Amino acid sequence: MEHKPYLTELTENQIIIRNTIKDFAEKNIRPVIMEYDEAQKFPMEIMKQLGDLGFLGILVPEEFGGAGLGYVEYALIIEELSKVDPSVGLSVAAHNGLCTNHINLFGNDSQKKKYLLDLASGKKIGAWGLTESFSGSDAAGLKSTASKDGDYWILNGSKQFTTHGTVGETYVVMAITNKDAGKKGISAFILEKGMEGLIIGKKENKLGMRASDTTQLAFENCKVPVDNLLGDEGMGFINSMKVLEGGRISIAACSIGLAQGCLDTSLKYSQERKQFNTQLFNFQAIQFKLAEMATNIEAARMLTYKAASMKDAGIPNTKEAAEAKLFASEIAEKAASEAVQIFGGYGFIKEYPVEKFYRDVKLLTIGEGTSEIQRIVIARDLLKD
Repeated sequence: MEHKPYLTELTENQIIIRNTIKDFAEKNIRPVIMEYDEAQKFPMEIMKQLGDLGFLGILVPEEFGGAGLGYVEYALIIEELSKVDPSVGLSVAAHNGLCTNHINLFGNDSQKKKYLLDLASGKKIGAWGLTESFSGSDAAGLKSTASKDGDYWILNGSKQFTTHGTVGETYVVMAITNKDAGKKGISAFILEKGMEGLIIGKKENKLGMRASDTTQLAFENCKVPVDNLLGDEGMGFINSMKVLEGGRISIAACSIGLAQGCLDTSLKYSQERKQFNTQLFNFQAIQFKLAEMATNIEAARMLTYKAASMKDAGIPNTKEAAEAKLFASEIAEKAASEAVQIFGGYGFIKEYPVEKFYRDVKLLTIGEGTSEIQRIVIARDLLKD
């Protein structure tokens, strides 16, 4: 199948956006990276500042308070943030691409007016709950239920690994409304912090991405107004898969940013550090590592921006988004490992940035669909040709 040409160079506006977020990350995020990481503190002040800049409503139309931008700009923003701190990149991606975008794509006008204005401005942080303790890669195997009772849906169950579960104020969660309908029996709901029966559970103590809030949620006869059904009844899982398709582009961009951060710091270190009376960079073994990192990053970037351009053009991109997420996350994992190797013993020390990259990177091959799931998605798409 032939497709029209994709992004070959950035527009003037895209360059301005990239430079704006790059400067912001250097000035406002880099000085406090380890403060937030060590304390597992969510960077609320930074998120509010990003909201003021319009970067928490990237995909939301201007009429609902958003920036009205596309997936190419979205990827640029996440990449630049993740070069400095992938945990901030991840939080911005989750806020924009999951909760906010689910409402943006499938909410009615009333829901969009009620929720998107606050989400896009950063006044409220969005959370999104699909994964449960019994359903990870088997996302449709969730157990949470919702039954209608007069003017309310009554939710019971729990969610695992909910990004922004503690700090979020607007939640989109999936629950079974018709157990006999399989995937078509799962619906989506908008919840608000403080709703009766919504319980904020344990905040996870994570290996990496420690400034990005990850929490368990529980629903004990949680009363959700009937007007908070998001999309058509029974379409929650199907719509979630469409939301995740765009999310894979953002995780690919996060991976590219992290890998680029590894390359930038490794290149700088290799020119400063001397062994055997010469710069590390002069050793061919180091040159080969850096060259492979650079090549892989460029290839991942091309895959990612192809998928983003297709998304913006309205072209089906399930395979392309999965390819971008798979390749970018796995080359990022390799780049982080090689960066630690180049730094040697110093790569194991928290004073040096590659130690955090190494801890952060693993989540990128797991979240929003593991590498194994991406391979399944790609393989199934191949059978369509």
